Amino acid sequence: MPNCTLEDNERVCLVGRNGAGKSTLMKILNRELGLDDGRIIYEQDLVVARLQQDPPRNVEGSVYDFVAEGIAEQAVYLKRYHDISHLVITDPSDKNLQELAKVQEQLDNHGLWQLENRINEVLDQLGLKADTELASLSGGWLRKAALGRALVSAPRVLLLDEPTNHLDIETIDWLEGFLKAFKGTIIFISHDRSFIRNMATRIVDLDRGNLVTYPGNYDQYLVEKEEALRVEELQNAEFDRKLAQEEVWIRQGIKARRTRNEGRVRALKAMRNERSARREVMGSAKMQVEEASRSGKIVFEMEDVNYQVDGKVLVRDFSAQVQRSDKIALIGPNGCGKTTLLKLMLGQLQADSGRIHVGTKLEVAYFDQHRAELDPDKTVMDNLAEGKQEVMVNGKPRHVLGYLQDFLFHPKRAMTPVRALSGGERNRLLLARLFLKPSNLLILDEPTNDLDVETLELLEELIDGYQGTVLLVSHDRQFVDNTVTECWIFEGEGRIGRYVGGYHDARGQQAQSAAPPTGGCEENSGTGSTKSRNCQTNGKQIKL
Repeated sequence: MPNCTLEDNERVCLVGRNGAGKSTLMKILNRELGLDDGRIIYEQDLVVARLQQDPPRNVEGSVYDFVAEGIAEQAVYLKRYHDISHLVITDPSDKNLQELAKVQEQLDNHGLWQLENRINEVLDQLGLKADTELASLSGGWLRKAALGRALVSAPRVLLLDEPTNHLDIETIDWLEGFLKAFKGTIIFISHDRSFIRNMATRIVDLDRGNLVTYPGNYDQYLVEKEEALRVEELQNAEFDRKLAQEEVWIRQGIKARRTRNEGRVRALKAMRNERSARREVMGSAKMQVEEASRSGKIVFEMEDVNYQVDGKVLVRDFSAQVQRSDKIALIGPNGCGKTTLLKLMLGQLQADSGRIHVGTKLEVAYFDQHRAELDPDKTVMDNLAEGKQEVMVNGKPRHVLGYLQDFLFHPKRAMTPVRALSGGERNRLLLARLFLKPSNLLILDEPTNDLDVETLELLEELIDGYQGTVLLVSHDRQFVDNTVTECWIFEGEGRIGRYVGGYHDARGQQAQSAAPPTGGCEENSGTGSTKSRNCQTNGKQIKL
């Protein structure tokens, strides 16, 4: 691996395919793993913090305690102060008051009040409540807690492994602003192209074991990377041509072998070694979805649907019709009810009121954002085919290993347990399973988490060519822009707005509907939050 230097206040995006070793490199930089060879030189007293790829699981305690552990040496004092402060509220006995005074003195002696303020500031910025139990948080809120834990140590170098995973778009917008104001160096792994474009000051590509740096922005990197691969392909072709000529020479008749040049023979051996050590460019994924026969024209029809949980209204007076081949994105903050609405539509939950009609001949394929379908102790092959050697693809038998190679699983990788896979590889395996099932309704609940950019773009092409209906939950702005024809945006208090086009189209229509119109608006019939308006604006008609 060549030399690579990081400068102050850089925001470096580390890119590469799933399984290339990006997370491993992060662990090495954070001193969690050692090197086999080479060295890393750190500034004296350099503080490094890392946000892990997956949100914490099965962690007990409060959000405050978890975040405070980001400053581990001081956390014990702050935790004690936090606990005794709350105890005094319910039991202001002399004993508890004396203990509180003692802990306050310890905080004074160690100069920890500033750290207490920093923890509370981070909690406020992330919208986290200190006393909330971690066990009650969704994946998105756990992600925020883990981010807070990384931030409280005031690191000079912040390592972020897929920081936008499980975050809603509003929080991603906040995160971009927060990180741009961060005083220090940031190295981050992300496959959210909008986030990379907004954040990166330099791209470092981990390509087949080598680190290659590309100054400039993400779009410039894409151009230079494509050119580098083109040049590499030409150089390899020329090398292979020369090698073939030398192989012909060495296999010539007896006369030629007697007179052959020993230096030329040594050169041929070196060429053979170089060829065998070549870092081959990995092939492209070849996803295809198994489509069932067409569903009925009306897939779902909803009228005045209402649903609430523990007094919190998640869906209020929602009416909509989903027709065959519609591609719809559900967008909103974590916990607003996107997955709940999908379950209502599928009959997995019962609405409090209103009517939901489900169309005929539906064959549903459901992508699970929590990856609950994968057995971590089984191999990739067994998770896909349950011990069988063949799977059916488009009505024809296909060997499991060949099918998995379409999803970039090398045969050796297909034999490994799922627990050894990266997050992106696990998502690719889930997609491989999903697309074996004949369907005319794809429900994709956050399918983009951890996927590399190439796989994302292929998934976009697959959705675009899919003849059935797609319901999509995603916080990836560009992915939504590239795949859907309509957005349902959760706008608070159970209200759901329907907008034509992708994410940025929808946000533009939202802003326009909130502003005084320059032309006349005619309200169409509808109910509750799903009334639409046709507005004449600058000579163009926009459906709101």
